[in-house]
Amino acid sequence: MKKYQRLAQQIISQIDLGVWLPGEKLPSLREQVASSGMSFMTVSHAYQLLESQGRIVARPQSGYYVAARPVEPQPAPPVQVMRDEAVDINTYIFDVLQSSRDPAVVPFASAFPDPRLFPLQQLTRSLANVSKTATAISIIENLPPGNAGLRHAIARRYARQGMNISPDEIVITAGALEALNLSLQAVTEPGDWVIVENPCFYGALQALERLRLKALSVATDVREGIDYEALEQALKTWPVKACWLMTNSQNPLGFTLSPEKKARLVALLTRYNVTLIEDDVYSELYFGREKPLPAKAWDRNDMTLHCSSFSKCLVAGFRIGWVAAGKHARRIQQLQLMSTLSTSTPMQLALVDYLATGRYDAHLRRLRRTLAERKQQAWHALMRYLPAGVKIHHSDSGYFLWLELPAPLDAGLLREAALRHQISIAPGKMFSTSDVWTPFFRFNTSWAWGEREEEAVIKLGELIRAMLTR
Repeated sequence: MKKYQRLAQQIISQIDLGVWLPGEKLPSLREQVASSGMSFMTVSHAYQLLESQGRIVARPQSGYYVAARPVEPQPAPPVQVMRDEAVDINTYIFDVLQSSRDPAVVPFASAFPDPRLFPLQQLTRSLANVSKTATAISIIENLPPGNAGLRHAIARRYARQGMNISPDEIVITAGALEALNLSLQAVTEPGDWVIVENPCFYGALQALERLRLKALSVATDVREGIDYEALEQALKTWPVKACWLMTNSQNPLGFTLSPEKKARLVALLTRYNVTLIEDDVYSELYFGREKPLPAKAWDRNDMTLHCSSFSKCLVAGFRIGWVAAGKHARRIQQLQLMSTLSTSTPMQLALVDYLATGRYDAHLRRLRRTLAERKQQAWHALMRYLPAGVKIHHSDSGYFLWLELPAPLDAGLLREAALRHQISIAPGKMFSTSDVWTPFFRFNTSWAWGEREEEAVIKLGELIRAMLTR
């Protein structure tokens, strides 16, 4: 049990014993931090959990109170597996992303962290260094599977986590999305069934649509992750070929699966002989001291293709990713030669040059610290300015918050209204082919918090209140 869950259980026990009576005010978040010795984030998670269970209620500008009558927890939704014979979502995603490109728009919908957090001067210097020494032979040397020095550097980072992955298993790609697409293409044929989370990263839905694959969307919880009963039901019922999941800092929900759940996931997929395509682009953006292992760390049967990149943690513009492909490495190289031919040689060489400076880990420590601070700032602003009925689901890593509007509000309509005021959000419809996530939207917290961002959140609050009064 996690710390916030223990604290929530402790408060429930106190309420049941009559320490806190119905209608009485609980200690504030800061008072609870002082008395418990836990972090502000842990305490706020505990209060959010209690609120979601109906044990306490939040009153704007006042605090948290014991619910007048404890609300019986709602029964869990039935095991849910949604079938999509043909995925058709690319047009909607394209429209949302295109409308957010204007620099005048506050980019809360962006999938990328604030690029000003990256060491651009050092990377530019590395790019200049390699441009002086690159030769015509360099292009040939960096064809698939990619630059040997870069593959060795990535293999050594796996080794630091206790994972033995040969550089020969690693294929350098044009970002993680190419790694994921090539992995999917390597293990499926058009018409095959593929499992994704519901909701999931929209790039997975776009890939299924492009490759003419069928989707099985498995119910996924904002805190606990994928529903394992529903997952096994899907594996039993359909001839599934692959499973595309995010196990660390899932986009858009933000959760990270526990080690026990990752081990269980790998064991389950291995039992049904289904390949796991692991999208792990946010693994370096954890909060805390220890980097979470990918699910691949529990794979003993070469059933996992682990995909990641430098785009979310070092530089987006270089478009350098990779896949630790195991037995599929040769097939993925062949597919890459037939599509993009190879990943940019200058960018690969520049990354090798930068990694050799030894500054990468220091950069990551600064990046993680800044993202954690900015996430707290954004969360506090949203708590201040949005109506009390809006639920903010907070995760312990990455730079996204997942917001839930009161029913029956539509986050897609909120997006349209916000865009007229030059504010972008990512509505839940981008991450699923169902209507389940219509009231939800993803919010990027990576931007430096200033007057512009504050005013944008105030405006969002006004727009939501206006929708509530209609």
